[in-house]
Amino acid sequence: MYPPQLVAPMKAELTNVGFQELTTAEAVDNFMTNAQGTTLVVINSVCGCAAGAARPGVRASLSRSEIKPDNLVTVFAGVDTDAVNKMREYTLPYPPSSPAIAIFKDDELIHFIERHHIEGRSAEMIAQHLQMAYEEFCGEKAE
Repeated sequence: MYPPQLVAPMKAELTNVGFQELTTAEAVDNFMTNAQGTTLVVINSVCGCAAGAARPGVRASLSRSEIKPDNLVTVFAGVDTDAVNKMREYTLPYPPSSPAIAIFKDDELIHFIERHHIEGRSAEMIAQHLQMAYEEFCGEKAE
């Protein structure tokens, strides 16, 4: 478990741009059960690829794209363990991965970016990937 003061700035990188932080298994279940439309989920972490690629890439994708998911939520690996474990149930059959980025339509997983798709890639590459995913899955033509 990481100290709250260590992860606070890492959490803020997403909550400051509109992500809702889910910190318990109950909060994850409640959100996912009632989710409508498209949802971008970031399984955040303290690792370098989260800091250097995932979080900056997610933020850039949202600031640049006209088409965006309806909902933005995040859980933090190594901190909110129960919430992360519950979210990982929703991302099956993919194995546990952090960081990871998922797109849901209502409560159905429709796109998933695992850690090995984030490691070694730039924030720009992640942003471009997500922008294409938003166009495919979140736009009117995706209905």
